[in-house]
Amino acid sequence: MLNPGLAINELILGQRVPKIMLIDQTSDKPLMERTYVPCPHCGIYHDGRTWSQQNKTAFKNWFGLYCSNCKGIIPCIRNWTSALLLCLTYPIWFWWINSWKRSWLNKQPERYSKLNFQAIEHKKVNWLRMGLLWGTFMFIVMTLLMPLITGTEYSLTLILVNLPIWAIGGLTFGYVMKLWMGKKIRNDNSR
Repeated sequence: MLNPGLAINELILGQRVPKIMLIDQTSDKPLMERTYVPCPHCGIYHDGRTWSQQNKTAFKNWFGLYCSNCKGIIPCIRNWTSALLLCLTYPIWFWWINSWKRSWLNKQPERYSKLNFQAIEHKKVNWLRMGLLWGTFMFIVMTLLMPLITGTEYSLTLILVNLPIWAIGGLTFGYVMKLWMGKKIRNDNSR
């Protein structure tokens, strides 16, 4: 909720985090395979992989997560920067938001018609590529686009300083995702 960088994921890419997410603490599967999201409307527990890259449903969830069972919208957490940007730009978009939401809802049944819940082999995920893509995206937004928004001038020093910072940041992000998503619970029978 506090990370301003996630406002880009939320507002532009449509990646959302549900308000309630359950994690199976008894399974030894990787985290990506033991998360569940309950729908508050119909009560069904969705596999967390419902909204994943493998199902092509990780993005375009601007209004929340779609429940393929009851056709409802599962509420999500709102990033504070996103909320601020939405409040400031409200006069621009409030005219067409309802028609956009109806159009979005009409497209969801097709997007969720062929879900695949095969085990995700996190070792096959290219974490280096993921990290470098994230670092490149953040470099473009924070170094090349922010001066346009804030009205500051570009400088070669700014670009040369930020290039390695975002490259290291991206590699760190990819490595942390590799560790976190592949993390397994250690079954300790002594508890």
